[in-house]
Amino acid sequence: FGPNYDNKLQEPLVLPSRIPNLLVNGSVGIAVGMATNIPPHNLCEVVDACIEILDNPEATLEDLMAHIQGPDFPTAGLIMGRSGIRAAYATGRGHIKMRARAEIEENGSRYRIVVTEIPYMVNKQKLVESIGILLKEQRIEGISEVRDESDHRIRVVIDIKKDANPQVVLNQLYRYTQL
Repeated sequence: FGPNYDNKLQEPLVLPSRIPNLLVNGSVGIAVGMATNIPPHNLCEVVDACIEILDNPEATLEDLMAHIQGPDFPTAGLIMGRSGIRAAYATGRGHIKMRARAEIEENGSRYRIVVTEIPYMVNKQKLVESIGILLKEQRIEGISEVRDESDHRIRVVIDIKKDANPQVVLNQLYRYTQL
């Protein structure tokens, strides 16, 4: 125990736990003058890193990163580069850039883009709505229809017009939406 913020009361400095739940579950919040955004991590990787620290108290960041590859986001998505992850683990500050996983499929004589994973904390419905708004504003051209075919897995299908290049449309979606 130690003194609280105004030295009037005692508060626990360390709360007992078998694993660091904050890392496993992640946290987003704002307190008095401070903000936190800790992404969720894989339970097995975190436990392996804890065992590494118990076995080797002098473990380096590289030793721990051999066990914890990076955040484990529930909506999956692609992490673009590892430098942000390393900076976050080394200094407590870092940016993790993410991108949706999208594939271009051929459907007869036409193409379609199928999005199966989206970045963490992106609302799928708002994403589909924003694509529709961009179509109405004609900021993105070459899309004939957008459908949300998701059930228990994410599946957003974007039909491409016959004369459009699907890779160009996908690049525009990456640029103008939360993909």
